[in-house]
Amino acid sequence: MKVRIGSEVREYQTVWMEEDVVCMIDQTKLPFEFSIYRAKNVEEVAEAIRMMKVRGAPAIGVASCYGLAQAALQNRHRPSKVLKAFLSKVAAHLLSTRPTAVDMQNMVTRVLGMCEDLNSSDEVAQAALCEARKIAQENLEACRRIGELGSSLIPKNAKVMVHCNPGALGTVDYGTALSIVRFAHAQGKNIFVYATETRPWLQGRLTSWELTQEGIPHCLIVDSAAGYYLQRREVDAVLVGADRILPNGDVVNKIGTYMLAVTAYENGVPFIVAAPTTTFASSSSSVKVEERSSEEITHVKGYNPELGTITHIKIHPNVNARNPSFDLTPSKYVTFMVTEKGIFKPNEIKREL
Repeated sequence: MKVRIGSEVREYQTVWMEEDVVCMIDQTKLPFEFSIYRAKNVEEVAEAIRMMKVRGAPAIGVASCYGLAQAALQNRHRPSKVLKAFLSKVAAHLLSTRPTAVDMQNMVTRVLGMCEDLNSSDEVAQAALCEARKIAQENLEACRRIGELGSSLIPKNAKVMVHCNPGALGTVDYGTALSIVRFAHAQGKNIFVYATETRPWLQGRLTSWELTQEGIPHCLIVDSAAGYYLQRREVDAVLVGADRILPNGDVVNKIGTYMLAVTAYENGVPFIVAAPTTTFASSSSSVKVEERSSEEITHVKGYNPELGTITHIKIHPNVNARNPSFDLTPSKYVTFMVTEKGIFKPNEIKREL
């Protein structure tokens, strides 16, 4: 992704590995400050995922794979049998940090599988690292392809609405729904983006930050204004990513997606879900919806220009709050699903993938 630092424009990935250190763009500092967080051990990787320094289903999946490789590299002095047992425990710990997104489970399982039949600890460590890097590259290429394919769904002069941050920051690069936006913009389609604020973490400001880096016209709107613009026919398509897609085409994504999908459906606006195939679950078993701290709702974070600091403010002296992070959108509200393998109707997913 493009990152403007002063007069320079640099290219960054969201998460990568330098020797045995897992590096990531610290999303808790954006959009006020661009900073790289360097996790020196797997516990720091797990904490970074839990505390949202890195977020987005594919990005936390890749971060977990790098964390697993890091743990293997730093513990390769152990006997191979002991090391593999240790990595299984590490994997379970990583998976517990954000239980709803399925990419992490699919990706981490791949890394463990590559290590299973190896006899030496050095082989285990190298296999884990190679597979983690392979998974990261596959995600980058998948998201690029999603943009190439999905941009065909966006007409010239379109106004699109994007929820949460389905951008490069949520993947290794390019993004999912925002990859479609990037490619449509690069094709000269003159598009405009409504970015929903996405309480309580306000991921819309990350979408806005990414769009600003790319020079794509946009505005930020509060979540409750989405219906206003859809009803007035000021939106040509709604684009979202996904944290888990079930075999029947139902979509688990950031809280508010269901409400947005129903409103788009009622107003005849196409609702497009973009996700790599790693986001597809192999079964429809019950989905554990992560419920996060109520403080994320009762407190807001912003920049205080007088002090030059990022400040946390309590918005109510004494109130209870519920904070589910995800909801489920039935497939009937989804117009198209865009993957690196093609564009499908929800009822085609099980057959095609």
